[in-house]
Amino acid sequence: MIDCEDRPAHTQRKVAAASSTGIEFRRISPAIGVEVSGIDLRQPMSEEQTRELRQALVAHKVLVFREQNITPAQHVAFARCFGELELHPVFPHHPDHAELVLLGGNSKIPGTENVYHTDVSWRETPSMASVLRCVECPEVGGDTVWINMEQAYEQLPEARKQQIAGLYAVHDILPSFGARMTPAEQAQARGKYPPVVHPVVRTHPESGQKILYVNETFVTHFANFSSNFASFRSANEIHAQQQDLMNYLLRQPAILEYQMRLRWEPNTIAMWDNRSTQHYAIQDYFPAVRRMHRATVMGDKPF
Repeated sequence: MIDCEDRPAHTQRKVAAASSTGIEFRRISPAIGVEVSGIDLRQPMSEEQTRELRQALVAHKVLVFREQNITPAQHVAFARCFGELELHPVFPHHPDHAELVLLGGNSKIPGTENVYHTDVSWRETPSMASVLRCVECPEVGGDTVWINMEQAYEQLPEARKQQIAGLYAVHDILPSFGARMTPAEQAQARGKYPPVVHPVVRTHPESGQKILYVNETFVTHFANFSSNFASFRSANEIHAQQQDLMNYLLRQPAILEYQMRLRWEPNTIAMWDNRSTQHYAIQDYFPAVRRMHRATVMGDKPF
């Protein structure tokens, strides 16, 4: 069983390299992601190893571990090193570990994660990180793409940054998950998880960096567009300009220069900073099957 203590650490961007703990980091793309070696996730982690992985997570946003044949219990224990774990209200759970959700379709039903998104942004306090392990994957296909949303914000034109400063967006569970629910379940979900409002540009609580924080899966509209833009001739003009701005922001994750792409193998584990990334699970392998287990670390309220 993995045993460790979670100690948040502030970090600056750094070049991936070997460390004093023996952990090595090799960059995957210029924008985002490192492949991690020199650590066996079946073994207990020291406080120094935990701290170093957290620093690397904040700096590089995606950590990839290869050939990590861990048990579900070890998966949960590793993720818990970084904070309390959440229970997802919709996805099926592992029978012995409710903290693990079971992702993937089957030969009859394709997966539906092929959309740019940030996990559970519909929560008042969205997740800090996710730890995803490949259990079964097709021989080819089924890659996942991650996007550096800090870079997406940094490289916006200055006029756009000024335009979205102070804007808030509404995040809602039902547009994505409502189709899986009966009307009664939708009503229950609406009561338990009402729409929430988060800043369009959030601040990373550890690095202090600004992040573009809207995604096409859960964001429905701006909460305060008209109050920020007072000189409109009509409600139609407000709506049109609001939609134009939203569409512009939602296109940013598709810029290839902000991305990395991971080819899965069984027992590959990806851990990502859910505060500063989006991801897209490519659905190009159906009717082959891809099965994954995911643990999610609770986060804090965006500001």
